[in-house]
Amino acid sequence: MRIIIKPVITEKTSKDTEKFSNRYTFRVAPDANKIEIKNAVEAMYNVKVVSVNTMNYDGKRKARYTKSGLLRGKVAAFKKAVVTLAEGQVIDFYANI
Repeated sequence: MRIIIKPVITEKTSKDTEKFSNRYTFRVAPDANKIEIKNAVEAMYNVKVVSVNTMNYDGKRKARYTKSGLLRGKVAAFKKAVVTLAEGQVIDFYANI
């Protein structure tokens, strides 16, 4: 089972990282718990995790008008985790580019 799906790099998370230099956000598997997320981040990035906060998001219903009529759908539900690292620890997402 894959715990960490991808890091979330948006304007809001970038501001949060600037304010708190040791806080990072990841999109994680919906059935993963905090201990599994902590172990996965520590193994993947070789850092010490202090705390993990998780958030569950429901899928949104969306609709748009097109030439062929009204198209309706739903955006998938997901789980997000905010990971706080030990003081002095950093994760560099752009090192492999």
